[in-house]
Amino acid sequence: MELRHLRYFIAVAEELHFGRAAQQLGISQPPLSQQIQALEQELGARLFERTNRRVALSEAGRLFLDEARQVLAQVDKAADVARRAQLGELGEMKIGFTSSAPFTSRIPQAIHAFRQRFPAVHLHLTEMSSREVVDAVFDESIEVGLMRPLPVPEGLAVTELFREPLVAVLNASHPLAACGDGGVQMADLAQEPFVFFPRSYGSGLYAQLMELARQAGFSPHFAQEAGEALTIIGLVSAGLGVSVLPASFQRIRIDGVVYRTLLDPQATSAVWLVRREGAGSAMANAFCELLAGVQAPQGAG
Repeated sequence: MELRHLRYFIAVAEELHFGRAAQQLGISQPPLSQQIQALEQELGARLFERTNRRVALSEAGRLFLDEARQVLAQVDKAADVARRAQLGELGEMKIGFTSSAPFTSRIPQAIHAFRQRFPAVHLHLTEMSSREVVDAVFDESIEVGLMRPLPVPEGLAVTELFREPLVAVLNASHPLAACGDGGVQMADLAQEPFVFFPRSYGSGLYAQLMELARQAGFSPHFAQEAGEALTIIGLVSAGLGVSVLPASFQRIRIDGVVYRTLLDPQATSAVWLVRREGAGSAMANAFCELLAGVQAPQGAG
């Protein structure tokens, strides 16, 4: 039995006239009659009661009609699913992001726009360190990564989405907190204990902090380490040291903490979009286009 047999049968069942059904199907009447007879022989059941004056569905034909319509509807649905998946309108897309990414308005806006445009696509979002993002994109366990700058292997394509200032995170009682909006120099932090991500965590900010400190003429002393930015800010609030984070973290308001812009020329941090070169589903392409089209956050370069 072929799908065309079901379509032929449904056409005759709806028209109850072989001539009109043949015209609707765009075929001549004799082949249509032959195909219906072949279908009846295969089923071992008479689907139509035929006389010289009329064609009517038999009881078997009436029951078979409902089933045939369901089969063709399911086939059409399967074809539509395949087409929509090819267009990126269905399925699942895996995205890895560094913990600081959602604090920039651009990325949540792009995710929201994507969900509005492709409501049937499930976004699987996983928080990772920047190093883990690189590894996951490289081994294709995720399609798209959002990260802070780190060296990436060949085969990965990087797009800089925007840059934002870095800020010193200070306890509100710290003398530098009194400088107001004038900002501070990295050198002003030379004697301070730092609260920061461990080197092994794979944060893209670690190397940048070390380079800024080197340019300022000192090597930072790390008094406390934490893998979460929120924990780092909490430890600064507890008076355990100072830290340096992207300006978007100023959205986190914790009592006893103030943020002061770093005035050093290189004190900015980029957010990168990373994916495999020459690869990507229609869903990933659409998401990347949305990210590129959303206005950069205030303060981004």
